[in-house]
Amino acid sequence: MKERFAWAKGARLRIGGAGVEADLRTALSGAPFRIGGPKGQNMGALEAGEGEFETLTSGSSGAPRRIVREVESWIASFAVNARLFGIGRGARVAVLGGLDQSLSLYGAVEALHLGADLAVLGGMAPRAQARALDGVDVLWASPAQLRLVLAQSELPRVGRIIVGGSKLDAALRAALCGIAVTEFYGAAEASFITMAGADTPHDSVGAPYPGVELSVRGGEVWLRSPYSFKRYAGADAGSARWQDGWLSVGEMGRMVGGNLYLLGRAGRMVTVADQNVFPEEIEVRMMALAGVRQVAVLPRKDHLRGVHLVAVCQGDSAQEGAILAALRGEMGALKAPKALIWRDDWPSLPSGKTDLRMLQSQVDALWP
Repeated sequence: MKERFAWAKGARLRIGGAGVEADLRTALSGAPFRIGGPKGQNMGALEAGEGEFETLTSGSSGAPRRIVREVESWIASFAVNARLFGIGRGARVAVLGGLDQSLSLYGAVEALHLGADLAVLGGMAPRAQARALDGVDVLWASPAQLRLVLAQSELPRVGRIIVGGSKLDAALRAALCGIAVTEFYGAAEASFITMAGADTPHDSVGAPYPGVELSVRGGEVWLRSPYSFKRYAGADAGSARWQDGWLSVGEMGRMVGGNLYLLGRAGRMVTVADQNVFPEEIEVRMMALAGVRQVAVLPRKDHLRGVHLVAVCQGDSAQEGAILAALRGEMGALKAPKALIWRDDWPSLPSGKTDLRMLQSQVDALWP
């Protein structure tokens, strides 16, 4: 008989938005399911079979892709997290996002399956979320979600924060000082890949998550894992590749001292005057500079260099001169962004990740 998620006896639920309990009962009913999807977009018929379910990619650079997973691929990591983080009967777990976000759905299903008390806080105002977090043992959150809460309130007593979706920047890490923080790097297709803690070098995404094997071949990161997805659903062939039991999600990186250092997605790499450049590498550096709260580095056509880079920023525009000088001094004139574009709002996807597709279209419209 195929494995199934279960609502453990004694596990209690507290919700911050409509439809959450119904969605969770669907997820834990034992039947195939898919929760969420962009409004107004036809996601197609459910293709998951017995012992399977569908989740979605974040869609940061395109339309979300449908991922078919076996239930056992998540249950395998439930046991690991129960041991690492004490998730189980009597523990208080919270998620900041809605269940259409894979990170929140995972944290919620895991908590109820292991018998913990769960608070799903998606849909609540950030200040109300902060109040609801007081005394929580384990919080699942993305950096973008944490920034929204901290912009409105000091974070109350939280035992541990498990961060996914993107890497913490220096300012956010400092704001969480005094709280146990575990960051993990993963992908919808692969689930957990690496895990980083207080002793991890700050520019690394950490060591392999328990049960994961990593191999870097020609600069591309490959993994073998019991937590990987089964296949894509729908007509989209997807971007992940299998080879002899190993999976690549298109990330480039290197292993040093047992830790993985990422350069960026192969799909985002651009060539500036014959030099390969990863925008993510520049974004990480910029997030450590004074005056930058959010940033996305994007290509713009250039008849001399092929492309050059611009950076869309949220923060203090008075720091622009210092930011550009720091980047040019560290990275050189070719690699550093040629211009900064400041904006007060920030386009985000339901996952909390930056909507790169929208920003790229707006940059292209500025300079056709």
